[in-house]
Amino acid sequence: MLPLDDISAAINISTQAALQGDPELAAVRDRIHQLDPTGMRFATVLRDTIDQLLNGEVTGRYDWKTLFKTEKTHAGTLVEINLQREFEFDDGIDMDYRIAGIDVDCKYSQQFGGWMIPPEALGHLCLLVWADDSKSLWSAGLLRIRREWLNGGNNRDLKLTIKAEHRNKIIWLWHNAELPENVLLHMSSRDRELVFSHKSGQARLNELFRLVQARRIGRNVVRTVAQQKDYMKRVRGNGGARSALQKEGILIMGDYASHQAIAAKLSVPVPREGEFVSVRVVKAHPGDESHPRVELDGTWWKPATPDDPYEPGPLLPKHTSPH
Repeated sequence: MLPLDDISAAINISTQAALQGDPELAAVRDRIHQLDPTGMRFATVLRDTIDQLLNGEVTGRYDWKTLFKTEKTHAGTLVEINLQREFEFDDGIDMDYRIAGIDVDCKYSQQFGGWMIPPEALGHLCLLVWADDSKSLWSAGLLRIRREWLNGGNNRDLKLTIKAEHRNKIIWLWHNAELPENVLLHMSSRDRELVFSHKSGQARLNELFRLVQARRIGRNVVRTVAQQKDYMKRVRGNGGARSALQKEGILIMGDYASHQAIAAKLSVPVPREGEFVSVRVVKAHPGDESHPRVELDGTWWKPATPDDPYEPGPLLPKHTSPH
């Protein structure tokens, strides 16, 4: 077996050869990377699409496995639509999109390698998308479809799949990238049951932010737990989780720049757009200078340890926007 460095070098050489041999593929790849250099926009679309299908505010669902078969089948169409809305791709002539002036078909599968390729896509570029909520991973790549790389079609509409031995022909835009975490799916069953044991949406949210600390909690998780149309009101102060948990020293930071700066100083994950991060803090004492800490209300605070006693925490900076 080749060392990992040699394998990586071989993949890079193969990728460069493919791009040089297919200028259209290279142009589409470059355009998508120009629109989304980090992949975060792409990942957010996938996260939001999965949450759209789960519809937790109405159904209380948080697990892909609980979707109906028809809903899972609809996922590919929603991914295609939501990517086009996010990136404003033009409609294709024969395929779904027109990117950098080139027709591109979009195929999504929740099972890696399960992309269903229609006969009319032969010879065209396909944007192959995969996301797995249970693994918190996603990938997106480009492939020029060739008949010899496909399995025979046995289904009624003659759609084909890519042979496993030819998946190495895919030019990955992002491969096994981080999908924003579905906290409800990945928290312990004990903690999840404790959250949903409360009758009121406010009590459920308070429990969520109490139990799930130093992890990013997306807005759709909040919606699913609150199951109320005014769910954002249940997070902020003036009677929401922020004020309820302040007495326990728990801060709930949103995606404001000031909150993000506080999270960074406390060395906890920085909330991105539409996310929250909670952390319990205690007063810092002389000699704590080497530990993460932040000054709020004229006092220095540091992340609490399980052995630290509970004490009321500081107020976070106020804002006039909805978070």
